[in-house]
Amino acid sequence: MKKTSCSAGSGKNKSCCKVESLISIDERGQMVLPKDLREKANIEPGDKLAVISWEKDGAICCFTLIKADSLAGGIRDFLGPMMQDLSKNEAK
Repeated sequence: MKKTSCSAGSGKNKSCCKVESLISIDERGQMVLPKDLREKANIEPGDKLAVISWEKDGAICCFTLIKADSLAGGIRDFLGPMMQDLSKNEAK
């Protein structure tokens, strides 16, 4: 099975943002992701999520959650070819 990123797509299958749910923050700063979202995203107990912040005019305007395993894989895919090129150039 071919892996694709969440932002991949074309035509009718183009991805877009949508409000999935509203959640509350408790007194300790904790929040709960609703079960249906965890199931759709295949998030299980013990999974790590990276929190990516987006700034506008010096203030954080939104957060994105990415499974840490997916983030690490994306970084490897992005940086791997560059690192191989650097290694080849150093060997010369």
